[in-house]
Amino acid sequence: MSGAVVGVDVGGTFTDLILMEPESGAVRLAKVPSTPANQAAGVLAALDGAAASLADVGAIIHGTTVTTNALLERKLSRTGLITTRGFRDILELGRRTRPRPYGLTGSFTPLIPRELRIEVPERMDAAGEVLVPLDEDAVRAALERLRAVGCDSLVIHFLHSYKNPEHEERALAIARECWPEGHVTAGHAILAEFREFERGVAAAVNACVQPLLHRYLDRLQGRLSERGYGHELLVIQGNGGSVSARSAAAKAVNTVLSGPASGVMAAAAIGRAAGAERLITFDTGGTSADVGLVLEGVPAVSAEMELEHGMPIHVPMVDVHTVGAGGGSLARIDEAGLLQVGPESAGAQPGPICYGRGGTRPTLTDANLILGRLDPDALLAVENPVAPDDVRAAFAKAVGAPLGLDADDAAAAVIRIANDRMAGAIRMATLARGHDPRDFVLFAFGGAGPMHAAALAAELGIPRVMIPARPGITSAVGCITADLRHDYVNTVNAPLAEADMDAVCAILERQAAQGRATIEQEGVAVGEIAYLHAADMQFEGQTHLLTVPIESPGVTREELQQAFETAYWERFAVALDTIPAVLVNLHTAVIGARPAVPLSALGGQTRASTLGGALIATRRVWFPDGWQVTPVYDRDRLPSAASFPGPAIVQQTDCTSVVEPGNRASLDAIGNLILDVGE
Repeated sequence: MSGAVVGVDVGGTFTDLILMEPESGAVRLAKVPSTPANQAAGVLAALDGAAASLADVGAIIHGTTVTTNALLERKLSRTGLITTRGFRDILELGRRTRPRPYGLTGSFTPLIPRELRIEVPERMDAAGEVLVPLDEDAVRAALERLRAVGCDSLVIHFLHSYKNPEHEERALAIARECWPEGHVTAGHAILAEFREFERGVAAAVNACVQPLLHRYLDRLQGRLSERGYGHELLVIQGNGGSVSARSAAAKAVNTVLSGPASGVMAAAAIGRAAGAERLITFDTGGTSADVGLVLEGVPAVSAEMELEHGMPIHVPMVDVHTVGAGGGSLARIDEAGLLQVGPESAGAQPGPICYGRGGTRPTLTDANLILGRLDPDALLAVENPVAPDDVRAAFAKAVGAPLGLDADDAAAAVIRIANDRMAGAIRMATLARGHDPRDFVLFAFGGAGPMHAAALAAELGIPRVMIPARPGITSAVGCITADLRHDYVNTVNAPLAEADMDAVCAILERQAAQGRATIEQEGVAVGEIAYLHAADMQFEGQTHLLTVPIESPGVTREELQQAFETAYWERFAVALDTIPAVLVNLHTAVIGARPAVPLSALGGQTRASTLGGALIATRRVWFPDGWQVTPVYDRDRLPSAASFPGPAIVQQTDCTSVVEPGNRASLDAIGNLILDVGE
């Protein structure tokens, strides 16, 4: 691959872009307001903002929220389902869970309504043997019915197709003959795993968002080509890897949580370069705070994610816990007279009050501005500047008056509550999963993350905070560092003592070969291809699975038993020596390494010789101990050997970092800002 590399990530408030020329290390950045109605407009505006000549660009890697937003907002394509007779309601029955833990209230709406779910005669047993042949005429009749009621996407989901996909494949061939829209999803092709509910939901999610993603990527690819871009667009998946736009459109479900995944991938790459391989990633933007883990330099990946109640998406994704607490989170007084922050957000439009785009409701960003943490003259994308006194007045009226507080105390309360919600997300990602946060470095990024990271670290006992050189565009950096990745899963579901180990090894080798062939077909330049094998296991009688790594496709029964017992002990500190282990699923991730990028080039290029040369001003800033006169530094001009105590404010184009009293800040060798939190 030759030419510049572009990473572009679409967030709820801003679209971030980084353009890097690998040979010279030259970097150009852009941060523009997102365009929710048509994300492509924001992407093109960011390219213009970076003065990108697309004819000279070798690769564009894109993190998108098209599929995630469509699912959360239920703005989906009209989709029909053809399934095994007697199993029409699988997607609605689900598992024995409830939307709310207490009471008998709550509702659940399946992605595909009942009138669009049609049964046909066919049946496989659990061993993959045909019990009832596929009624092809019934399939054709079902297709006609679904087309007549306006479906533009289709799911074919038959019982036990993970074991024998013959009937699904035949129905898929029939559908392709008479379904001109082309958006047809077979359940086994998305998830070759047992459990009909989870497999059906994954297929339904894919079908419901596939037309939307296909149209979006096709439109964006066309606009890029018109401007001279001569390569295929790459898209970030939820597993943190990238694939060609064609592959992304075919398996649209894999792009759910694409944006948060790219941020975790960037954190892993930057952490490895800085010698920190155990990270809590803390990404706070305009809408949410996303928390993930990097263990031994590798992002934690899970196939147990549930986007909302009744929507488990069992495809591999970077394991991220999200709460609705971001810079645009709205502060409000609820019916009980209590102050709440989020999950509702002002988003990109109208945005916080201080952005001057018509917002009138107080947000977390407005609170930080009132308390001196943000410079009103340095805000990005402000259309009609709003005087700080006007922001303070709006805060006093909407939040302060009902609580009997002045504007400053109301803003301080908003920050405390937002910090509490963010700390809860970190606890869920660490303590709830057996990890001690004190053993990690808190990697803070996003437009708002570095403003809150030091306070969260102090509360949770995390000794060190790492803030990357370009925190506001770190997810875009993740796009340019992401490798190609394809994941595969097949179900075995047999007691380990009885499993056919020759068949197990053959499955792993077949998965590896399939991934290697897919990467070769995509035609994207990669270096070494790596293979990560794993197994889902459980003790007999258990419901939940534990994933254990497999060193090679030639794994033995004894090695699997030992790996599972070790992983179980490390997670639960319990040994169940008398209960047989069950081998449930086999996984393989095939990773094609893309060319490395010089991360050190992200640091400032105009550093001052002394700390005083980076000083911009001093101003009053609120901290939990009260107001303090605080120095404000230009991040890009900090000397390479800079080391200074808090309190301090560190400003840069895409972000503001808060150094709390008692912290000590310094720069590492590749330009990360390190905060030693102390006691």
